[in-house]
Amino acid sequence: MTSGRRARLPEPETLWLTGGHVVDVRSGRVRRDVNVVVTAGRIERITAAAPPPEAATVELGGRYVLPGLISVHTHLSVLYPFSDTDESEDSGLTALRALSRAQDALYAGVTTIRCVHEQNRADLLVRTAAEQGWVDAPRIVGAGRAISTTGGHGHGSACSYADGHDGFLRAARQELAAGADLIKVFITGGIAHQGESFTGAQMTLEEMRAVVRAAEEHGAYVTAHAGSGSAIREALHAGVRGFEHAYELDEDTAARMAERRVYLTPTLCVTRCPDWMAEHDFTPWQIERALEVGPGHLASIRRAIAAGVADPADPQAPGITMLAGTDYPPGEPIEDTVVAVREMEFLSEAGLDPAQTLRTGTLDAARLVGLAGQAGSVEEGYLADLIVTDRDPLGDISALRRIPFVMQAGRIIRDDLGGAR
Repeated sequence: MTSGRRARLPEPETLWLTGGHVVDVRSGRVRRDVNVVVTAGRIERITAAAPPPEAATVELGGRYVLPGLISVHTHLSVLYPFSDTDESEDSGLTALRALSRAQDALYAGVTTIRCVHEQNRADLLVRTAAEQGWVDAPRIVGAGRAISTTGGHGHGSACSYADGHDGFLRAARQELAAGADLIKVFITGGIAHQGESFTGAQMTLEEMRAVVRAAEEHGAYVTAHAGSGSAIREALHAGVRGFEHAYELDEDTAARMAERRVYLTPTLCVTRCPDWMAEHDFTPWQIERALEVGPGHLASIRRAIAAGVADPADPQAPGITMLAGTDYPPGEPIEDTVVAVREMEFLSEAGLDPAQTLRTGTLDAARLVGLAGQAGSVEEGYLADLIVTDRDPLGDISALRRIPFVMQAGRIIRDDLGGAR
């Protein structure tokens, strides 16, 4: 749980994190009793050697060091209830709301996020402010505004709206021209609005091909809100690479997804957290509908896991890359933790082993957001995006519920250890 943010302070050029154990998310093993040396924002080395007497240090006291979390289905500007959204809202106000949520996430240990729709492209605004050094925020990979059909899922949420091949091609190019890193579309309805079904298709094959074409022109990709297997199968033909939710998957569709080595972000939390939904003014119908969909949603994700989870050591073998994403601001408090951590607990309950679960929010997520070889693992040369836990998360993913230390690119964001000198 968060309790306030750390003021920006100058950092030493080189800092030693001493007396800890490094969680190797790539191998699923722990390197015990080592020190992590951070220089100029990156991990210089991991060593058992003692620091020099004059070194700046943070004593970890036998705690565990792992990469900062990466949450890949984020909405920073969302309002609850959804009906409170004002599509004419000033972009400055939207950006301030998004920044507050982004900073909550960073303080909770989420050092990188992928936004998949923000009103007024608030993700791109916050990203620019952070890159300029004006604000603290997670590293942001953003879609700008999602693209919805007229009257489709996302209607009333300040999306971009389009119809037909040319309309979707133009809308996608507009988001990319504004600085989007990817394109987000809705190929089915969802579960939050009466009068629509998550099994109902909302885009044609030609519309999907249009956004894929635009994305490929810019070296980007498309991810799709997708409720049903039939819509996912059609999207696979169009070249869509990522899928969100997957409320209803059959074995055949899951197998095809594994063959194509797609990315899947289940967002299990959206069908499993009724108390949080009630506290945030979801309607009784929305809560009832989420819980009604929940068992089938979980069964679908278990089918996806059974079809094969991608192995980072064998990039050519079939497998679905499973990812941690929340559909909510990832630093949002929920059930005595934050939603980014709760989602990883749900993924563990769905059947991922401990190492696979950790990779959903670290190593594998880094590949998706274009940070392979740069983030998502505690390795020499990588960005010093680091968190610390009291217990080994490979033994119990719930160890992530307490993160007393957060570092982003070598700068201490949170230090509840009191071990710096």
